[in-house]
Amino acid sequence: MENKDHVAIELEDMVKNVQPLFQRCTIYKVPDEIRLSNEDAYTPMAVSIGPLHHRKNPKLASMEPQKMIYFRHFIESRSKVRLTDLVSLVRELEPQIRACYSEEIPFTVDEFVKIILVDCCFVIEFFIRQGEFLVPGTTRLTTTIEDDLIFSKPWLRGRITYDLLLLENQLPFFVFHKLYTLVRGSNSSSVITRDYEFHPFFMLISFHLIHFIDPNIHELHSSSWSSSSSPPPHEIVLHFTDMMRFLYLPQSHSHRQPSRKSRELFVHGASELDEVGIKFESRYRSKSVLALEYEYGVLAMPRIWLSEDWSEIVLRNILALEHCHYPTQHYVFDYVDFISQLIDKDKDVDILVENGIINHLLGDNKKVAELFRGLKRNIMVSNCNADYLRISKDLDAYYEDPWHKRLATLKRWKATATIGGIVLLLLTVIQTVFSILQVVL
Repeated sequence: MENKDHVAIELEDMVKNVQPLFQRCTIYKVPDEIRLSNEDAYTPMAVSIGPLHHRKNPKLASMEPQKMIYFRHFIESRSKVRLTDLVSLVRELEPQIRACYSEEIPFTVDEFVKIILVDCCFVIEFFIRQGEFLVPGTTRLTTTIEDDLIFSKPWLRGRITYDLLLLENQLPFFVFHKLYTLVRGSNSSSVITRDYEFHPFFMLISFHLIHFIDPNIHELHSSSWSSSSSPPPHEIVLHFTDMMRFLYLPQSHSHRQPSRKSRELFVHGASELDEVGIKFESRYRSKSVLALEYEYGVLAMPRIWLSEDWSEIVLRNILALEHCHYPTQHYVFDYVDFISQLIDKDKDVDILVENGIINHLLGDNKKVAELFRGLKRNIMVSNCNADYLRISKDLDAYYEDPWHKRLATLKRWKATATIGGIVLLLLTVIQTVFSILQVVL
């Protein structure tokens, strides 16, 4: 019998027990190289949800009593089942929930079940309290909300809403769906939207609240309630960060997305394109925030709204999700990459602002270009949206056309001549003034 080295034996045991990483996970710790670019954009500031930030930040401890108040109200006033039934449901789902996280969770089964159940009930109660006042056609389950710390402080309610979009601050959506369906019962778990499709009530209100967070998304569907602005089936979205990404993508009944090609994107700056005669057009109605169209020398795109409060937080967490979970379907990154090249210089931003494409509250136009450049930092990709590649190729062909280049040269000469004329006029005025002074003196 062959005598094996003890190291070989230990290695064989290690190989037998090894498990593939990230085989089912959907909720990730943001990679350090991405997080370092703006750590605050990935870190909850008001409330921790799920296990990744539980008890990690003392500043979030003050929200724990309020979470328990919401939990108690949800159990006592909303639930049609016993607390033991809810615990049993989460305990049954515990292995499946734990597998959704890319990090090893250090909590015991009992601790984990308590974290998931309390946080789920808190989020559902939080969304319902907002949804009763925001979602059309829903029946109020609460007539008055008294002594509510969160709703008495609008800034805190807003901060919590943003925290619920952070990639590290997520719970799997299937837990919310199963829990809410159990609590409300099968007869009241759905409502009918105006397009007569049934959607779980919780899915509907969470969709609406996230829909209203981003003016870029809200503007696309503000005129009517259509199938394109209806919530997706609960099986499609992974969690709230994923739902936000879903709202950015082109929607269709088949949920097909644009094709992709393995090629690096190159886009001329807006000021360069403007010089050769490219026109920029703001589209108020479009099939998607990401929908860019080019035809006959006109580049059209939906209006871009930017705010210091939400823009960077939302986009950074969507890009982090794409980096971790959608490495070959990073459609939002492709959009950010296209826009960042289009506005590489301050004067590029000036062009898009003047044409009504960019509206922002960042102070000056320079910060817009800095924002988009910062979003891309330390994210590597291997392919690109084929539609964007086609548009960039068409723009480049227009830019390289000899006639259009001559037009750009004429514009520069005209600008130079205008500046020269102004300088000449000033020199003439100065010379005249000196001549008058000489005569007087």
